[in-house]
Amino acid sequence: MGTGTGTVDLTVVVPAYNEEHRLPGTLDAICRYLRSSPGRHAEWELIVVDDGSSDATAAVVRDAAAAEPHIRLLAPPPTSPPSAGSPRNHGKGHALRLGVLASRGRRVLLTDADLATPIEELAALHDRLDAGFAAAIGSRAHPDALIEVDQHPLRRLAGRAGNRVIRAVALPGVGDTQCGFKLFDGDRARAAFGRSRLDGWGIDVEILRAFRRADWPVAEVPVRWAHQEGSKIRPLDYGRVLLELARLWRRGVRERLSAGDLAVVLGYLLLSVLLYKGLWADVGHRYLVDSGQDQNQWEWFFAVTADKVLGGSGPGDVFFTELQNTPLGVNLMANTAMLGLGVPLAPVTALFGPGATWALVLTCGLAGTAGAWYWLLRKRFVRARRAAALGGALCAFAPPMISHATAHPNFAVLFMMPLIIDRLLRLCEGARVGRDGVVLGLFLTYQVFLGEEALLLAAVGLVLFAVGYAAVRPAEARTAVRPLARGLGLAAAVCVPLLAYPLLWQFFGAQSYHSVLHGPVGNSPRAFWEFAGRSLAGDESTADALAVNRTEQNAFFGWPLLALSAAVVVWLWRDPRVRALGWVAFAASVLSLGRTIPVPWTGIVLPGPWRALADQPLFESVIESRVAMAAVPALGILLALACDRLCALGEPRAFADGGAGVDRALRIAGWAAVAAALLPLAPTPYTTADRVPVPSFIADGTWKAHVPKGRSLVPVPLPSPGDAEALHWQTAAGLGFPLPGGYFNGPDGPGRRGIYGPRHRYTSALLDEVRRTGRIPHIGQKQRHAVRADLDFWRAGAVVLAPQPGDEALRVTLERLLGWRGEWIGGVWVWEVHGGT
Repeated sequence: MGTGTGTVDLTVVVPAYNEEHRLPGTLDAICRYLRSSPGRHAEWELIVVDDGSSDATAAVVRDAAAAEPHIRLLAPPPTSPPSAGSPRNHGKGHALRLGVLASRGRRVLLTDADLATPIEELAALHDRLDAGFAAAIGSRAHPDALIEVDQHPLRRLAGRAGNRVIRAVALPGVGDTQCGFKLFDGDRARAAFGRSRLDGWGIDVEILRAFRRADWPVAEVPVRWAHQEGSKIRPLDYGRVLLELARLWRRGVRERLSAGDLAVVLGYLLLSVLLYKGLWADVGHRYLVDSGQDQNQWEWFFAVTADKVLGGSGPGDVFFTELQNTPLGVNLMANTAMLGLGVPLAPVTALFGPGATWALVLTCGLAGTAGAWYWLLRKRFVRARRAAALGGALCAFAPPMISHATAHPNFAVLFMMPLIIDRLLRLCEGARVGRDGVVLGLFLTYQVFLGEEALLLAAVGLVLFAVGYAAVRPAEARTAVRPLARGLGLAAAVCVPLLAYPLLWQFFGAQSYHSVLHGPVGNSPRAFWEFAGRSLAGDESTADALAVNRTEQNAFFGWPLLALSAAVVVWLWRDPRVRALGWVAFAASVLSLGRTIPVPWTGIVLPGPWRALADQPLFESVIESRVAMAAVPALGILLALACDRLCALGEPRAFADGGAGVDRALRIAGWAAVAAALLPLAPTPYTTADRVPVPSFIADGTWKAHVPKGRSLVPVPLPSPGDAEALHWQTAAGLGFPLPGGYFNGPDGPGRRGIYGPRHRYTSALLDEVRRTGRIPHIGQKQRHAVRADLDFWRAGAVVLAPQPGDEALRVTLERLLGWRGEWIGGVWVWEVHGGT
C-alpha cells in the first residue's frame, strides 16, 4: 500500500452491499477529488467494506485497488459455512464499524456508495472541524440544503416521521441523522464505534448520541443531495430502525441507572417500607394513629375513584359523587382526591382494596420523590453519588415531609416537582424551547391532578429562587427571560385546554367553593430549631405544643441542620446557586410565620410579610405554615452541594502542595457536621393500631335488607371531619349506600365560602351535642318535625347507631325522636325510616 502503516490525513469509509454497478463511478470520483487537493489530503486512504455482497462488488474493489493503492477492501468473515450459501449481510452499522476501526485517518469520512452527497461537499465539513467541532454531519433538513432530486413522497414522509421519533427518543435538536455523509475526528470516531453495538441503520443515531454524551460538539452542515435509484432501504427496514432505537433507549436507561443508582433508589424504598411497616403488616386492617380521620378519607377517595373508572363512568363523572353528603354530593376536583394516582391505580384498589392503595401510594410516593430529587441532583447539581443520595433523602424525608406523609399524600408524593424544575431549567438554556414547553405543560397538567396546593407552594419557591438568582447574576437572568417566557406560554397553551373542564368544574361546578376558612396557623419561630415528634431526637410533647397537629409539623428542621445550612452558604458563597437557595430557605421560612411574628420569650409581636399574600386569590386558602415546605428542597440542594465539595476534597491532587492535610481535616469536620445535622432528623416508624372492626350489619351485607336502593344509611353521629369511620363502613360495603354528612371540603351557604365537612343541619347538631355532653335533651313535636325534615332531605333508609362512648344517651334520644325502639341487628341499633317516621 502506498500510504504505509502510519496515520494519514483522511480515511474515507464506504459501506457496500451489491454495489457492483455504482462503485466504479463512486471510487473514481472520490479518488480524483482527493488527488486534486494535496494540501488538505496529502496522505489518504479509501476503505470499502463489502458487507456480504452476492454480486461482483468485491471484484470491482480489487480491480480499483490494483490501479490505486490508496484503496483497500475489507470483507467481514462469513458467519456460516461455505456450503450454507451466499455470505451474510450484517447491516450498515456492522460495515461502518469494521471500516472505522480499521481506519488510520486523523479524520474519518463516512459516505454512501451511491454518493448521493457529492464528494465536493467535504470541504464544508472540514471547515467545521477546523473551527473546533468533533464531527460535522451533512444535513438535508437544514434550511440552506440543496435537494437536487427529491425522494418519492412516501419515502420522504417516512423519513420525516422517523426523524421526529429519533429526536424525541435519542437526539433532540438534530434535524437529519440519516444523511450518509459525515466527517469525524478520527480518534473520537474510533472510540465511539468501538463501543457501538447496533448493526443496522440505527448506527448513525448511536454514534451521534455517543458524541453528545461525551460533550464532543457536532455541527450540522447543509449539503447538496440528490436521490439515487437503487436504494438498499426496504420498507421493513423502517421497522428495524424503530427496534434499534428501542434497544438504544433501553441501553441508555440501563447506563443512566447504574448499579450504584439502583442501590440508592432501593435504599429509599427500604426506608419507606420501614416507616410504614405497621401498615404493611396487615394491609387494610391497620390504621395510622396520627392520621386522625384522614386515612378513612383517603381510602374513600381511592375507592370512589376506582368505582367510577371501572364502573364505566364518563370523564366528567369522575369529578363528582353523591356517596358522601347526600343528596348534595361532593365536588372531587375541589377536594384532594389525587386523581392522578387514583385513576391509574384503580385496578389495584379493585383487586386489593383501598387500604392497599393507601399503603402503596405513601410508601412508593416517598421513595419515588426521593428518587426524583436524586436524579435531578445528579443531573444538574453534583457529581458525587453520595452527595446526591443525601440531598435526595433530605428532600423527601425531611421532618415536614414525614409529618404530611402521615396523612397527606398530596404533600408527600412530590415526584413530579424535580421533573418540572428540570424542564424549567431546560427552558432557561433555550435549546429546545418548543419541545420543553409542551412537555412542561403536560407535567403541570398531571401535577394538578396530584396536588394543586403543593404546586402553588413550589411556584412560590421557584419565584423566590428566580428573584435571588437574578439579583446575583442579572446578565444570565436576562438571557434566560425570553426562552423561559416563550416556553411558559407554550406550557400554558397545553395546560389550558387540558385543564379547562376540570378547573371549571372545580371552581364553578356543583358543590364548588371559592376559599376555605381557617384561622391563623403560622409557624412558631421556635418550631424551626426544635425537632419533630417523629424525628429520632424529637420530643412529641414539645412538637405538639408548637404545631396545629401531628400532620402539620411544617418546620422542625432542628438547630444542627439550620447551623449547617448557614455554614454552607458562607462556605460556598461564591456559587450564585448557593446564595439563591439560601434566600429561598430564609424567605419561605419567614413567610410561613404568618400574618404576625411572635418573638419568642419577649411578648413582642411583629407584622409578618404573609399578610401581603393572605387575602390574595388562591393564597387565601393556603395554610401559611406549609410555606416552610418550600425551604425543604432548598436545604436538600444546599446539603448536596456541600457534600459534593467534601467528596471533591478527597480526590487526589495533581501536585503535592502540602494542602492534603488541610483537606483531610476539613473533610472529616465536614462529614461530622453533616452527620450531626442529619442523624437527629432520622424519621422513626409510624405508629399504627388495629382498625375498629366494621359491624357485621355492614360487613356481611345485612344492611341491604334495611336500606332500599336509592336510600341513604344515616350513621349516628353523622360522619364529619372529626369522626369519619362511617366512610370505612361505606368502602367495606362496596359503596353500596350513600351517606349524609362526611369528611370533605364544600360550600357553606349562598356565599360558597369553603368549610371542612357538611353544613350543619338540626339533627346532626343535636346528635353531636348529645354525644359530647351525654345529656338527653327535651324532645317535643318541634324537634320531631325537624328530624323528619332532615331524614326526608337525606332520603334516609335506616338510622344506625354503633356501640361507642355515650351510646345509651344517643339511643334514648333517637327512640324519643323517632317514636319507637330500634332493633339490635348485626352489632348495631337500627331504625328503618324509609317508610316514614
